Amino acid sequence: MIRLASWIIGSLVIAGVAAWIISLPGTMTLELAGYRMQPRLGTAVVILLLAAALVILVWAVVRRVIGAPRAMARRRTARRREQGVEALSDAVIALQAGDPARARIMAREAQARLPDNGAAKLLEARADLALGDMPAAREHYRALISSEKTAVAALTGLYDQARAQNRPDAALTFARKTLALAPETGWAGQAVFDDLARRGQWAEAVAMVNAEPATTREDKARKRRRQAVIETARARELENSQANAALDHALTALKLLPDFVPAALIAARIYSNRGEARRAQSLLRRIWRSTGHPDVATLYAHSQSGASAVDRLKRLGEIIELPAPHRAAGMAMARAAIDAYDWPRARAALQPFAGTEATQGVATLMAEIEEGQSGDQGKAREWLARAVRAPRDPAWTADGIVSDEWEPLSPVTGRLDAFEWKVPVANNSRQTPLAAAPAASPPALLAADTALPLAPTENAQ
Repeated sequence: MIRLASWIIGSLVIAGVAAWIISLPGTMTLELAGYRMQPRLGTAVVILLLAAALVILVWAVVRRVIGAPRAMARRRTARRREQGVEALSDAVIALQAGDPARARIMAREAQARLPDNGAAKLLEARADLALGDMPAAREHYRALISSEKTAVAALTGLYDQARAQNRPDAALTFARKTLALAPETGWAGQAVFDDLARRGQWAEAVAMVNAEPATTREDKARKRRRQAVIETARARELENSQANAALDHALTALKLLPDFVPAALIAARIYSNRGEARRAQSLLRRIWRSTGHPDVATLYAHSQSGASAVDRLKRLGEIIELPAPHRAAGMAMARAAIDAYDWPRARAALQPFAGTEATQGVATLMAEIEEGQSGDQGKAREWLARAVRAPRDPAWTADGIVSDEWEPLSPVTGRLDAFEWKVPVANNSRQTPLAAAPAASPPALLAADTALPLAPTENAQ
C-alpha cells in the first residue's frame, strides 16, 4: 500500500514538473545546417532531453555489441567454474560416502576445470590414499608442499599415509615439519608430544605443555593436569637414583594439583626414607582427608621406619575410625589388623562391607580372618569361593590393562595419563616387578610389597 501511494505521488510530481517546463514562457533559437527554429523554451528543453536519451541508448547498444565477445568469455569462465565447483562437491560427497574411485574421477574433473584450485588436488590425493595407491598419493602431496596455502594440508596427508603404512618415524618427521610451519596445529603438536612422552623426554614434553595457550577455565585445568602428570612421571623415574630432584618434581606436581595422590605418595616415601616421618604423615593425612585413597592409608601405616605391626595398626587408627567410613578405609584397617593378629578389630572393620555386595578384596580378607582367628578352613574356603564370583575392587586400569602400579603411559596406546583408579572391565593384568619399586629403606620396601600406585586418576584426586 505504501509503495502504491509512493508511486502515484512520484508520477504526479514528475507530470507536474514536465507540465511546468513545457509551459515556460519565451523562445529558443536553434540554427543547424541552414535551418532555423524558434521553439518555445519548454518544448526546447523536452527536445534536448529526448536527444540526450537517444544518444545514451545508441551508445549502450554499440557498447553491448563491442563487448559481446568479452561477455561471452566471462560467461564461459563462470560456467566452467560452476561445473568445477559442482565436481569438487561431488568428489567430497563420494569420498565421505566411501566411494574413493568416483571421488578420484570427480577430483580430476574439478582439476581440469579449476586448474589452480588446491582443494581438487588434495581430494585426488585423499582418494588415492583411500584406494591404496600410495605412490600416487605421495606424489600429489609432495607437489602440494611447495604452496604455502596447501603445505600444512599436504603434510597432514603424508602423516596419515605414513601411519597407514606403519612408518612411525616418517610420520613423526611430517608432524615436526607441520609444527614448524603452523605451531597452532593440534594434531602435529599432539603427535610430537606423544613421541616425547614415549621416549621419556619429560623436560621437552613439559616445555611444550608450558607453551600451550590456555584461555578458558577448562583449558587451564587440562594444562595443569598434564603438567602435574609429567612432573609426577619425572619424580617416579628419579625416586631411586636422585631423591632430592624427585622430591622437587613431586612437590611441583602438588602445587599444580594439591590433592594429587601419586605425587603425594612419592613425596611421602622420600620423606620416610629420609627419616622425616612427621612430614610424610602430615602430607598423607591431608591427602587422605581429601581423597580417601587406600594406598595413602597403607603408606601412612608404614611411614615410620622399623615400626612393628601393632605400631602400624595404632598409627592407622589416627586417621581411620571404626566403623570405617567407606570400603577402602575398612580394607586398609583390616589389613593392618590382620598383620597385628588383632582379629576382632579386623572383623569389625570389614563387617559393614561383608554382606551380599562384598568385593573380591573384602572376601579374601575375610577368608584370612576366618583361618587366622579360628582356624575354620570351611568358612575360609567359603569366602574364597565368594571371592571368585564377587565384584572386583578398583585398580589401576588403562585400555583394558590392569596393573599393580600406575605407569605414566598406557602400555597399549602410549597415551599419557591413561591409568585410572577404577573397577576393571577386562581380565588383562600386568604384574609390576619389585625392582621397579623404590628400595632404599624398609618403609619403601613395605610400600613396594603392597603395590602402591604412583599415578593420577580422576577418582583419586
